[in-house]
This record gives sequence, structure tokens and C-alpha cells, in this order.
Amino acid sequence: MTEIKLTSDELRLISLFGSVTSASARDCIVDDKMDRVIFVVNKGQMGLAIGKGGATIKQLQQVVGRKVELVEFSEDPAEFIRNMLNADMVSDVRISERMDGSKQAVVTVDAKKKGAVVGREGRNAEKARLLAKRYFNISSVLIVSPEQQITTNNRVNMNNG
Repeated sequence: MTEIKLTSDELRLISLFGSVTSASARDCIVDDKMDRVIFVVNKGQMGLAIGKGGATIKQLQQVVGRKVELVEFSEDPAEFIRNMLNADMVSDVRISERMDGSKQAVVTVDAKKKGAVVGREGRNAEKARLLAKRYFNISSVLIVSPEQQITTNNRVNMNNG
């Protein structure tokens, strides 16, 4: 994993997160483009952070003044990406190294659920790209349906020989 540097604003938000939710966040990203704050929550603390009926996260959103999104951290890059994109809708996550040495994640989802996984204006896909790069130096996150997976695999095979 790469070293993460936090701004004073992000540190302040992490402290605020802890005092409002009683959960601990290991990271915070202020995403001005999507007008949201993303907190990476330590494993096992999502329930505490969300609160009964979502009360805690709603309170946090009022204090922060922006939409708040939570992601449960995992040391395993595939599981972390799954957590970012709604684990129930993700069939498979494969991480591979490209010929140029960069890492790529291919996330397979049911074609009918792809829109929900990608999110409005691509907000979930963008969150996955931001965090995968920040934590595991994965430069590309592709979200595909099983039909597209076959095409992707064939294209890779043709390139390799």
C-alpha cells in the first residue's frame, strides 16, 4: 500500500467523523467534483458509522454540509473494490498487471445491475478509481458485464499472442 498524506481539512473531518459516529475512519477524501466526502471506515465499524436507520450518517451529513459516503476498508484490494461498489451486486473482481507494469481491476457485474453499480454520473465508478489508486496503486478499474468480460479476455489474448 502507498503512503497517504492528509490535509488539515481532511484530518479535521476525520476527527469530526469520530466524534459524531464513535467509529474510526482511516481516511477521508473531499471530492469537490461530486460534492461529497468519502470516509474509509475501519473493518467492522460500518454499522456504528451508519447508525440505527441511518441516523448517524444523516447527522454527519448535516454537520459536514455535503453528501457523505462510507467504504469499509480491507487489506485485500479485490474485497476493498467490492466494498466500494456494493458487494451484493459484484460477481467478481480480478486484478492483473498490464505489460507496462500498471495494475488494472476488472469488476464483473450483472448487465441489469451495471447502472446501479456505476452510479449516477459515474460517481461509484469514480470513487472506486480514486480509492483503488490511492491504496493499491491500481490505475484502472473497469466495470463490465459477463458478456463484455469475454470480449475483454479475447482482446487480451490477441494482444499476448
